[in-house]
Amino acid sequence: MKKLKFGLLLLTIMASCQESQHTSNNQNIYTPDTTMLAKAFERYKESSLTHRRFKHAAIEPLILKRKNESIFKVTNLGLSVQKRPLYQLHYGKGEKRIMLWSQMHGNESTATMALFDIFNFLEGKNDGYDSVRNLLAEKTTLFFLPMINPDGAEIFNRRNALDIDLNRDARATASPEASILKKAADINKPAFGFNLHDQHIYYNVPGTGNPATISFLAPAYNHEKDIKEVRGRAMQLIVGMNKLLQQYIPDGVAKYDDTHEPRGFGDNFQKWGASTVLIESGGYKGDPEKQYIRKLNFMIILNALIEIAQGSYEQYNQKDYENIPENSSKLSDLLIKNIKAERDSVIYQVDIAIKRDEVTAPDSIFYTRGRIDDVGDLKDSYGYRELDAKGLTF
Repeated sequence: MKKLKFGLLLLTIMASCQESQHTSNNQNIYTPDTTMLAKAFERYKESSLTHRRFKHAAIEPLILKRKNESIFKVTNLGLSVQKRPLYQLHYGKGEKRIMLWSQMHGNESTATMALFDIFNFLEGKNDGYDSVRNLLAEKTTLFFLPMINPDGAEIFNRRNALDIDLNRDARATASPEASILKKAADINKPAFGFNLHDQHIYYNVPGTGNPATISFLAPAYNHEKDIKEVRGRAMQLIVGMNKLLQQYIPDGVAKYDDTHEPRGFGDNFQKWGASTVLIESGGYKGDPEKQYIRKLNFMIILNALIEIAQGSYEQYNQKDYENIPENSSKLSDLLIKNIKAERDSVIYQVDIAIKRDEVTAPDSIFYTRGRIDDVGDLKDSYGYRELDAKGLTF
């Protein structure tokens, strides 16, 4: 009964969207079905990925097991510096070509986990979600490139084995991984692109102590930051994803400054004609392994794919993208407020911000180490935890 209910609900939503596309004002009425998306995640979450720190060896079997199945076409696109294969999974046969790539930085794994959840979802059947799969298979062609930087992931490091930041190598393509990604773009010719990253957990929504759990960017393709059709579509997609996220993390969404980076892949994909969305996974209190943020990634990515397939993203106003606040960086792990300190016989009152660094030791064992990040007047700063230390002395 429940399966039938969800299937009928989604068919009703899609029928409404298709009908609305023929209205005179061309306004689509698709509303993200958060119940459907949340239940789909819980059902199809990849159970073998439970922590942020995993290596290429953990995901390669999950890719190769799909090689002889009919749902995906799996291709080895080439090798990393240290000879690890970079794979592409191809789904669907529709006209709208979409390319999604993750973990260009080896220590940014949240969206990679979400992509494997999406793979599981796309392989399901007879569960009430077949209408979504049929829609995506018929209207879109999806190209997934998980873990672009497997050598960095091996030691949970941002850069690749040549110490190159792959997201600053789109122009020179000095590294084999960047060259593979650029060649894939040339062959796939996507109309839409999703550049999937993690940002540090100390970004906050300005004026609040809320972490910027998800941050977006519709990258600028030139220094003038012009907005034409390609970039405008990316902005509309972001408005739709933000609308969904506000139901889960109200006031927990921000966006990056759109200063043009001529070496960046997102900026260049936009220049090459793909409406490109940057998704950055930040922090969320009580979620150090980013499993809740993984769920949010699953939901907003799948929702965006549905919106592209239906064209329902066109309902959103580009101007609402500008209303998303820009990232601030005023968070720490612990903010100690109003504490007295004494030095050289001087007694004074300060605030202290403490952050914790992850340090990777040999054999990929890691530990956290706290450090004082700032001392002074931090009244405009915030902490995941805050302590009013009035009356105490440091």
